[in-house]
Amino acid sequence: MKKTFLFLFASLVAVSVVTAQKVEVITSNKPGWHKIGETNVMFKTDRDVLVVLGADKFKAIQIKVTDAPIRVEDLEVYYENDTKEDIQVRAVFKKGEKSRIIDLKGGDRNLKKVVFVYHSIPNWKGERAHVELYGLK
Repeated sequence: MKKTFLFLFASLVAVSVVTAQKVEVITSNKPGWHKIGETNVMFKTDRDVLVVLGADKFKAIQIKVTDAPIRVEDLEVYYENDTKEDIQVRAVFKKGEKSRIIDLKGGDRNLKKVVFVYHSIPNWKGERAHVELYGLK
């Protein structure tokens, strides 16, 4: 009985941890741009994590914004070799705009996760920004 309870508790904790982060699986190593993941942004300052699995080696990334304007403060890029790259963006993107192409540094550019720090810009329609992250192979 104790083992069953511990198993159920551990399973519940694992599910809650997985749902707190957005996990994206990349299946192609074909050269070109690939969608890594996406998220919706709230009106308060926000921090979202996109966990990357699979064919995760990229040389550059780019952000695309849809639905509403957004201010992106920073990106934290974590690599499989446990190194981290802090990228200051500090820019406002209007609906439909893309960021500059952001070259990733270092030889091992296998992404582990990307952390966004941003917030939506209030608008009269009450729309929330939708952010998509693309990677270049």
